[in-house]
Amino acid sequence: MTEQPTSVLMLSLGGTIAMTGGAGGVVPTLTAEELIAAVPGAADTGIDVQVQTFRQLPSASLRLDDLTALAALIAERTTTGDVDGVVVTQGTDTIEETAYLLDLLHSDDAPIVVTGAMRNPTQAGADGPANVLAAIHTAASPTARGLGALVVFADEIHAARYVRKTHSTSGGTFRSPNTGPLGHVVEGAVRLLAYPPHRLTVPLTAVTRTPRVGLHTVTVGDDGALLAGAEHLDGLVVAGFGVGHVPQLLISQLTALAATIPVVLTSRIGAGPVLEATYAFPGSESDLRQRGLIGAGFLDSYKARILLHTLLAAGADHDTVAAGFAAAGGTGAPAHWPWASTPRHRAKVDE
Repeated sequence: MTEQPTSVLMLSLGGTIAMTGGAGGVVPTLTAEELIAAVPGAADTGIDVQVQTFRQLPSASLRLDDLTALAALIAERTTTGDVDGVVVTQGTDTIEETAYLLDLLHSDDAPIVVTGAMRNPTQAGADGPANVLAAIHTAASPTARGLGALVVFADEIHAARYVRKTHSTSGGTFRSPNTGPLGHVVEGAVRLLAYPPHRLTVPLTAVTRTPRVGLHTVTVGDDGALLAGAEHLDGLVVAGFGVGHVPQLLISQLTALAATIPVVLTSRIGAGPVLEATYAFPGSESDLRQRGLIGAGFLDSYKARILLHTLLAAGADHDTVAAGFAAAGGTGAPAHWPWASTPRHRAKVDE
C-alpha cells in the first residue's frame, strides 16, 4: 500500500521575505504561491505543501487579533488531521512574539514552524527560500511533533519560548540566549539536540476578550511619569534592571498598580532570570515581590507580555496568572497547576 505524502500548510503573513520594490523601498507584495515557487528543491521533497496568503503586512503592523485568528485557522486544519504540520512566514521584527503566542494557543501535536528572511528577494543572497525549505522539512518531521511552535532560521531550530531576535540586520539574528537552539536542519533532516522541559498551553476556546497589556522598560532616572494612566490597563509588564530592580521612585506606583491589576516583573537584559530573594533594598526583586509583583523567571519582557495577554484573554485571575508564570518561567509550578516534565506533554489552563 502506497503511503500518503506528508502534508504541510504554509501560511504567509507578509514581511521582508515577501517584499519587492516599491516607491523608495520594498513593500510586502508576494503571495504564498509566489513564495513557494521561488524555493529551489521544494518540489523534490515529496512533501505536499498547501499554501495560503493569510495577510500581506510588515510584521510591525500585525495585531494580536490577527495572530489569534491565525491560531484558530491552524487549529482548524491540524486537529482534523488535514495537515501534518504548519509553516508561517512573516517579517522578522515580531517573529518571537508571534511564535510564542501560537505556542501558547496550540494544543495539537502538529508542529508550527515560523520563519522569514533578513534579506528581501531583490537582494543578493536572499535567505528566504532556504529558510522556507528548512521550515517545511521541520514541519513535516515526526521528530518535531509535540514541540509546539518553533522558529527555524539559518538551519537552526529554536523553541518559541526561548528565541529572540538579537541583531537588526544579521542573517544569524535569531538566538536562544538561555538555552541555545534545540537542534538543526541537516541535509533536509531534523536533528534535535535538546528538548524543552515542559510547555504551557491555554485553550483557544477560552480566549474571549482582548485585554490591554502594557510594557514599561525601566531606565536610569525613571521617575514614573510614563506609568501615568497604567491603572487603566488590564495588566502590566515591568522590565527592570538586572535581576529585577527598579528605582525607589517607582515603588509606590507599582505597589498601587499591583493591588488592582497583575504586574509582572522581568529583566530588561533579555537573558537570565529574575531572582526571588537575593537583594533586599527598596525596589529590589524581593521587595517588589512582597508588594504583589509576579516574577517572570526566565521569560523576557516580550514573551512575558504575550503570556500575560493570553492568560488575561482567557479570563485568568491573579492566582492563575502567577501559576502560569511559575510554569512558563521555569521557576517551578505550584502543586495545583498541572504540568509535565517532557516536551510531548503540556501544562494546560482548565477551560
